[in-house]
Amino acid sequence: MARGSKAAKTTNEDRMDFRLSSEHKALIEKAAAYSGESLTGFAVSTLVTEARRIVREHEIVALSAADRDRFLALLDRPPAPADSLRRAGRRHRDLISRSE
Repeated sequence: MARGSKAAKTTNEDRMDFRLSSEHKALIEKAAAYSGESLTGFAVSTLVTEARRIVREHEIVALSAADRDRFLALLDRPPAPADSLRRAGRRHRDLISRSE
């Protein structure tokens, strides 16, 4: 390790146990062997990679160039609030001022 660098140490304390068919287990064992990884290493790395992909897919919004331009234009020049929003704002302000 280079002087002054800090390596993050992870501890593997948690466990996941699940059942699967013999066919699935054999397939996963074969894939792990082809990858040159242990069964555990292969299973963990594959699960983590897929979990990250799914989380990213649900948490990141990708916009087309046209959608991005429209979004930024609306931020720069937002539309006037609708009458119903103005009325709700007045009701809220009135309720808050009464409670003070």
